[in-house]
Amino acid sequence: MTDPSPLLGPDDQFPVEVTNPEGASPIVLLCEHAGRAFPRALGPLGLSDEASHRHIAWDIGAEGVSRALAGLLDATLVTQRYSRLVVDCNRPFEAVDLIPEVADLEPIPGNTGLTPAERRARFEAIHRPYHDRVARILDARGAGARMVTIHSFTPMLRRTGVARPWHIGLLYIHDDRLARRLKPALEAQNPDLIVAYNEPYQADEISDYALPVHGEGRGLEHVMIEIRNDLIATPAGQAEWAGKIAAALRAT
Repeated sequence: MTDPSPLLGPDDQFPVEVTNPEGASPIVLLCEHAGRAFPRALGPLGLSDEASHRHIAWDIGAEGVSRALAGLLDATLVTQRYSRLVVDCNRPFEAVDLIPEVADLEPIPGNTGLTPAERRARFEAIHRPYHDRVARILDARGAGARMVTIHSFTPMLRRTGVARPWHIGLLYIHDDRLARRLKPALEAQNPDLIVAYNEPYQADEISDYALPVHGEGRGLEHVMIEIRNDLIATPAGQAEWAGKIAAALRAT
């Protein structure tokens, strides 16, 4: 299946993958920064191979955790295959960093000086089909669905040099129902676990998409889970953290 937009050709991947579409769990998992693919028409945006494998291009470990969680919970998972440097599927169209020209001090040459039409083409080719699919799945599940979106974060931002000590962050904007239950459920597994609300950043309607649109917009219980990426850089770490999160979600 290919996207009708001229940005994606017949040899490009469709941006959306749905795993376990008939999952019995009320939880629907999202992973907007799972992939690091680039459309053939754009190439790697002028980045070196090393830079395109860094966290600026994708959420390291998030896909592995998400897939393991889907299996443990029998949940449906919706992943996005393209690098967030092509277009960030957790940003609204109006966000300045929807298509960043610089990411954590790294210039992105292929994102410099885009025309409004080029910006719109990326959004329509990748962002819109991903969120249209999420919307259809959530609407079909109805009011009993719970949305959990999985992300990861770096132990330190290059631009600040400040360490991020948290193991896991639980993000929300206004509706904190699920986050408030998850934190004690995670801490009960290990008293040394550092769990924080709205870290490593504060979610809001301007810089986030899934929480305000799919969660709050539908009145569903929801949370964004951010895991420090050094903890989930390996399959073993991904399996371990999927187990912790699955146990906490079952307890809520």
